[in-house]
Amino acid sequence: MDSLTSTFFTVTRDGPIAILAMNRPDKANGMTPDFWADLPRLMDELGRDETVRVAILRGEGRHFTGGMDLAAFADIAKLFESEPGRAAYAMRDTILRLQDAFNAIERTRFPVIAEIHGACIGAGIDLITACDLRLASEEAYFSIEEIHIGMAADVGTLQRLPKLISPSIAAELAYTGRRFMADEARAIGLLSQVLPDREALESASRQLALRIAEKSPLAIAGIKRNLAYARDHSVADGLDYIATWNAGMLRGADLMTAVQAKMAKTKATFADLLKA
Repeated sequence: MDSLTSTFFTVTRDGPIAILAMNRPDKANGMTPDFWADLPRLMDELGRDETVRVAILRGEGRHFTGGMDLAAFADIAKLFESEPGRAAYAMRDTILRLQDAFNAIERTRFPVIAEIHGACIGAGIDLITACDLRLASEEAYFSIEEIHIGMAADVGTLQRLPKLISPSIAAELAYTGRRFMADEARAIGLLSQVLPDREALESASRQLALRIAEKSPLAIAGIKRNLAYARDHSVADGLDYIATWNAGMLRGADLMTAVQAKMAKTKATFADLLKA
């Protein structure tokens, strides 16, 4: 597990489930530079482990995350003391690097479940919108905080949120930065489940993860890839892509395993993917 060590996250395993916990509870899991460096590294490393079939992302302490730790990025402000063109170029490179931390969640072959409690604000929204599934406890609250510090969110919220909920609601939340609770987040389609407390939340996310882990990992990887492709392409392009995908990836072994288990009224067991 040495390659999975991190100063920001703790990484544990529950069978086929990888659990990544943001572990800076005294600072509301504010995202330090270590968060941005470690998240894509851990996602890529877990993706190379053929025994991982799903991941849960959670936060230790009272909150999921309070977003970016601005104090830890004080050096960014110093960029603007430099020559404007060069400062702008360096700033753009910094933003692209931060964006890639969340892109890594989409790149990985397995689904990532966001398990949200307490605060999920600022970059926390960017984070959960990059995840495949989102569950929360009923006391969880959300806010696109960036407008309150005079900036537009720039690491994914404005690009992904309108694909998950009504664009007009996404616009209102981004323009105002108002706080909204878990029940509203579910009503607008951001969450799939709201649980009464954190214990129930952890149980529900684990049960969901186990249900996913029981399925063919090859089929799950295909679903994830095609959902992302369909989001960013036309229906015609998406249909063509899934036809090509299944023509190349669909194999008889998993189909026969599933059919035989269904006929025998037993649970199918699917082989892991091959180690790359």
